[in-house]
Order: sequence, then C-alpha cells, then structure tokens
Amino acid sequence: MPVVDIDTDELRRLTGHEEKEDDQLKEELFGLGLEFEGETEDGDLQFEFAPDRLDRLSVEGVARSLRYHYGDDRGVDVPDTNDAEWTIQVDESVPDERPYVAGAVVRGVDLDEDALDSLIQLQEKLHATMGRKRAKGAIGIHDLAMLKGERVEQREIGEGNDLEPPEDLTPVGGDEGPTDVGGPTITYRGIDPAGDEFVPLDADAGMTPAEVLTDHPTGEEYADLVGEYGRYPAIYDELGLFSFPPVINGQRTEVTTDSRELLVELTGTDQWTIDRMLAIICYALDARGATIEEIDVVYDDGAAGERAGDHLVRPELDTRQKTVSHDRIETTLGIELGMEDVTDLFERSGLDVTTNLGERTEYEVEIPPYRVDVLHPSDLVDDVGRAYGFGDLEPEYPDIGTIGGRHERSRLERATRTALVGLGFEDLLNFHLSSPAENYERMGVEEGADALGGGEAVEVTSAYSEDYTQLRTWALPSIMHVLENNTHRRYPQELAEVGFVAEQDDGENTHVAEHRTVAAAIARTDATYEDIKGRLQALVGEFDADLETPATTHPSFIDGRAAEVVIDGESVGVIGELHPRVLVERDLEVPVAAFEFRLDALAE
Repeated sequence: MPVVDIDTDELRRLTGHEEKEDDQLKEELFGLGLEFEGETEDGDLQFEFAPDRLDRLSVEGVARSLRYHYGDDRGVDVPDTNDAEWTIQVDESVPDERPYVAGAVVRGVDLDEDALDSLIQLQEKLHATMGRKRAKGAIGIHDLAMLKGERVEQREIGEGNDLEPPEDLTPVGGDEGPTDVGGPTITYRGIDPAGDEFVPLDADAGMTPAEVLTDHPTGEEYADLVGEYGRYPAIYDELGLFSFPPVINGQRTEVTTDSRELLVELTGTDQWTIDRMLAIICYALDARGATIEEIDVVYDDGAAGERAGDHLVRPELDTRQKTVSHDRIETTLGIELGMEDVTDLFERSGLDVTTNLGERTEYEVEIPPYRVDVLHPSDLVDDVGRAYGFGDLEPEYPDIGTIGGRHERSRLERATRTALVGLGFEDLLNFHLSSPAENYERMGVEEGADALGGGEAVEVTSAYSEDYTQLRTWALPSIMHVLENNTHRRYPQELAEVGFVAEQDDGENTHVAEHRTVAAAIARTDATYEDIKGRLQALVGEFDADLETPATTHPSFIDGRAAEVVIDGESVGVIGELHPRVLVERDLEVPVAAFEFRLDALAE
C-alpha cells in the first residue's frame, strides 16, 4: 500500500488546529484508517494508506478528512470554476494506444517549498496507484506563463455533440473563412519518434522523443510505455513541443516556487481514470487557495478512441448519487442510530444526504468527485462507521449458535484426493488460468467442439500475461504441462488433480458454468488404457458408484484407445491413451494414459 510523507506543521496549518500534538494526530489519523509507519530524515511523518482513498495521498487531502472529522466542515464541497479560456485540441494523429486527454488551468496558487513538494508527491503517488505507473494515466504540470497558445481554426465544435461552438468566434481569412476557437490552444498530437526536439527536464540540450527513451534516465525508466508505438504522444503550443507524455515534460515549462499559474494536463488510456485523477489534483490546489479554470477539450472527428468528435469541458467535478438503507447501516455496524444521527455522520464524512421515507428508510447520498472509492452501498456504511468511530463499537456475541463444519463439496473433494493418493497418484494444485494454446491447440481440441474441454473459454479482459488469458475449460492440459516441465525427472510419473474449470454458458445467470473436475495421468514406458482404467474403476468403486466405459473418439486421444466415462448412467468424462501428436508437442518420449470427469458424478 502507498506510504505518504506528511509535514505535521503543514497539516496543523491546513486544518486550522495548531494545538494538535503529533501523537494526537497519529491517533486521529489511525481512526481514519491511516497507519503510522515512521519518520523521514526531515522529520515528516510517514503514513500507510488504504489504496482506495486516493484523495488522501497529499497533506491537503488528509487535512480535508480531519476537518470533516472535527466537524469544522460538513457535507459535499465542490470548488468553483471559472469559464474556459484555454483549449486542448486532440488531433487525429494521436496514437491509438493513448487517445484521451484532460486538463485544467490553475490560477493564483502560492507555491512555497512545502506546497510544491506536496504537489509533486501527489503527482507521483497518483502515477503509482490509479495511473498504474503512468500506463493508464499520466499527469503533466506546467508553468502557464511559459506557454503561448496557438491560433487554431474552428473544427466544427458542437456538431453532433451536446455543446454549441463558443459565441465569441473571431473570423479568420475573411467573413466566410474558418473561425478561431476564441482563446489560446494547445494541441495533443502524435509525432514521429525522431521528430521535433525539445529540452526535457534535467537535461541541457535538445533531444528527440526517441533520444529521450535511450539517453535520458527518466526516458529509459518509462520507455516500455511508448517504445512500441508507431507515433509518440506529444503536446504542442505555438512555440513547439513542450510535453512528451507519459514520459517527461519539457524544461521550458518547469514549475518552480515562483510559478503562480499552472496548466495541468493528463493523458491516458481511459477517460474516466484521468478525469478522476484530475479532480483529486484540483481539490488539492483549491485547498491552497488557488482558482480552478476550466479547459475545453476538443477531439477531432478522426481522433482515436470513443471520444472522437466530442467537445468536453474539464475538470469534471460533477457529484454522484448512491442509495443505502437505514436497516443496512444498522445491521452491518451492529448499532441503533436515529435518522438525524445518520445524517450527521454522513455530513461529517464529506457527503450530503437526503432521507427518503417509505416502506423502509433510505438515504440518497451525494458523493463528491474526489471520492473514487465509493462504488457500493457498503462503502457508504464504512463511512458512517468511521465517522461514528469503529473503536467506539461495543463487541457483542451473536444471538444465534452455529457449529462450524466442512462444506459437502469440500468433503467430496477431500475424499477424492485421499482416494487418488491411495491409488498412487501425486496430488497437484495447478493454476486455473490458461491460454488458448495450452487449453486447445496443443491438445488438438478446437474451441466450441463437442468434446471434453472444447467449451468456449471465459476470457480475461485485461490479462497480465499472454500465458494466462482465459479460465481453463478442463484440467488435463494442466497435468500435461507439468509432465512437459518434468521430462528430466524419473519415470513413472503418476499425477492427479481435483480442480476448478469453467466455460461460457448462456443458461447460467452469470453466463459462466463452473464445476470441479477430477483428472489423472500415468506417464511411463508401458502405460496403457487398461492401466488407467483399473485406477478409475478403483476410484469410482470407493464411492459405490457404477462405471461404464463405452468406446468414443476424442481429438486428444488415440482412436480405438479412448472411451466415455459413464458414472451411474451419466456421461461425465473421457479416458484413454494420449495421441502421439499431443506427446510430441510436449517432447514426451513415454506413453501417457489419462482420464478426466466431473467431480459431482461421485456425489450420488
């Protein structure tokens, strides 16, 4: 979890409670879920944060939470914003991999050393958490005084969108010519890796983006984020390139303690993510007395991503609504609360609430934009509990008596594993995730085939690795993978697994059918169908079930050496000798005989 450095003198000043001692602050912050981790060499206190409360990644956010805790502030606070003067134009050349942008102008900010350090820390902590190390979202902060807005022709803003073009458009090139957007503009575009030069931060000479990735320490650190792009993302003003997101800013717009007006720009792979990151930054700067000014974000019609042709106004500081019942709050926390008490606790959590009286009492809760953690009514109950004080809850014994025990499915799994070990198999625990190559191709099975293992796999939307992109539909490929990795071990190798498998099924509520499976394999120089069938008969006999093995065909097994597994009259699996092409694919030089069937067939 992230650890954040907090200057307690700054914290006292921002909360307006100079009388608070460090030990008292530690205790109060612990009640809010912030655990003290130690001190820095400069005397700042270090706190470990729950990763859901990203608004507390700066001293400004922590101070806000304490002011609510003290009752000095109540309810939802949304910063006032001035109308947009600046525009970010998103060109159609922007890389498809990083199409989205957001931004805000900040005026009248007083950046002493402490404030600047806090802003930089917030930027880096957001990068590390919500920004997924800049891969999903990256923040650039610039000295606005060093930027010169371009004069850009009107791009038919508003066509097909909710917003109309600005009314103060200035004619360019005659009465019938194109029009100017009415204010300074910067452009987010894609450029050739060896394109324009700029002087990046901590450098003393101009470099192309490609040179930054190879010759600059920061560029080397983040080169993998954009190195494979055909075009690199870049942001220009009239003077040229000044930002190379998500890697590094230009030295020209570096922010110092003398900066009084800032441009905050964010780029990323998801509009919602960068909008929320921007909201957190705007709240932190608002706490320093700055004025937030909107920016028009205009996407070209041919721009990449889902926002093509859109005209957005950022920052997006709209509130959200969620509903939670009074019963749920009391039941979860185990205390009785009056409606006025609940309203008070919500307001001391920085939320606004409207009470709806009906068959049951419900609260419609208004949530500020910096609270990215509130996804479910349970999150609202947690806020009520923290405002009440979890340490003040009295523990109670439940008024019902229960006796713990093993679930029936767990009993069956345990009994099956015990029987398999008794039959000479080694018990395995394999990954439930697999890949199309392992699950289908290397076993000779086609996805969607009417054969064991041929069901349509459940895909992982954002897979971490190409080796684990789907849930396995059967367990035998996992056992074969173990055999493949153990060709240097002595034979015989007799392996078995009782494990989880799944496949798509529109007949289920979740559209996913899950079950437990039993798979086993014998690998040795004389492994035959008869050997594996003898083990299967012994296993099924342990559960007083009837076994039949009528002949069948299966693409993973040798024709004439494969059979269905029919238990108590129901076809539940397959048994046989693995086909030579499956063995050659895995460099196995000994025969393999195997079976697999549904575990619940043994439950009757």
